[in-house]
Amino acid sequence: MAWDSSLLSGPEGEDWRIPVSELEDRQKRLARKLAEEGTQSVFIEDPVEIYWLTGGRQNSSLLLGSEGSGIETRHWVRRSLDRAIFEGGGGDSPHITETHPRMAELEGTLAKAGCTNVPAMQGEKVPGSRLDFIHQKINGLGGIGSDCSRILYELREKKSDWEISRIRESGEINRQMFDLIADFGGLGKSELEMAGAAEELSRSSGFGGRIRMRKWPMDCDRVVIAAGRSGGVPSYFDAALGGTGGSPISPLGAGFSRVKESQPVLVDIVHVHRGYVSDCTRMFSAGSLSQEWMQRLEDMVEISSLVKYSLGRGDECSKAWEIAIDAAQEMGHGVNLMGVPPNQAKFLGHSVGLELDESPVVAKGFDRQLEFGGVMAIEPKLVFDDGAIGVEDTWARNTEGMKCLTAGEELPYLKEW
Repeated sequence: MAWDSSLLSGPEGEDWRIPVSELEDRQKRLARKLAEEGTQSVFIEDPVEIYWLTGGRQNSSLLLGSEGSGIETRHWVRRSLDRAIFEGGGGDSPHITETHPRMAELEGTLAKAGCTNVPAMQGEKVPGSRLDFIHQKINGLGGIGSDCSRILYELREKKSDWEISRIRESGEINRQMFDLIADFGGLGKSELEMAGAAEELSRSSGFGGRIRMRKWPMDCDRVVIAAGRSGGVPSYFDAALGGTGGSPISPLGAGFSRVKESQPVLVDIVHVHRGYVSDCTRMFSAGSLSQEWMQRLEDMVEISSLVKYSLGRGDECSKAWEIAIDAAQEMGHGVNLMGVPPNQAKFLGHSVGLELDESPVVAKGFDRQLEFGGVMAIEPKLVFDDGAIGVEDTWARNTEGMKCLTAGEELPYLKEW
């Protein structure tokens, strides 16, 4: 019996496919950019770009030609072809979806499609052994294939209104996860117990089980909870703090530490809705925090506002970094900002979208703006041996400044159980 495409839906039968108009616009933007760069075509295999350009994540590859090249966009699928056709828009799809050619036939298939040069590929994403294998199969085509990774990264920096709406929906679910921790958590609860309660809500809301990251070999736990001294434990993760995690193979996020009286509990939640990331951090405590901890929190709120204002008025990301670093040093936090030396992270904000670690970043050397449509998680944090404290929200830049896509001022920066 044939499977039923109506099963591929969101809750209450909602159509969660990417609109065909979105796919058309993305493919046209890429084709124009390739023409500007003098690149005839690209051959894409990375799952994130496959989803962004075709509407699904199948075992497949995509050939897309530059504007004016005459090369039709073809989605070649190993499995599942039927699902790829449906998720790509069915009869309205902006690209041709067909069975993937045998690798021995790939060169001839590319030539038949109009390629006279080796297509550009994603050297920053696809394993070198895979790139070498493909190049061996198509080395009869002219030229040397270039790396199109940066072209795709930069195109994805500017989110469409549709994408920003998905991130806003992700932020709403993210907010509900914090509300649940506020109700469920408290004195004596373990980090893992609280994380588990939040994750159950995330899963039931459609989280697919994976947070995608660009930087190899990073992976991420979506609910990082650090109670008291566990906030000062370093980890492999390129961020301010990592938490203890559950075991040495997963040394990030919530662990077995329990909430104690008047200690800071940092909760950093990532939710992914229909592929799109929202990132938010809030503080909790069982009983009142000391005045010292409260002052530290107020300082991080101020640092966050400085970064937000700087980005919103069009400063380069490196300028926003300098402004924040200068302010942190004046506050006396230069040593503990974003980690305890030598484990300090060198950023205060990271762009998000289909991946958690997109560009640009609020850091030294990023001498360009967050453009209109860019989405940034701003996350100043302080880390000490006895705990960590900070704030984070996800923001989209528009012509009026920065628009919050997560909880913002609607969710207190500190909640006492």
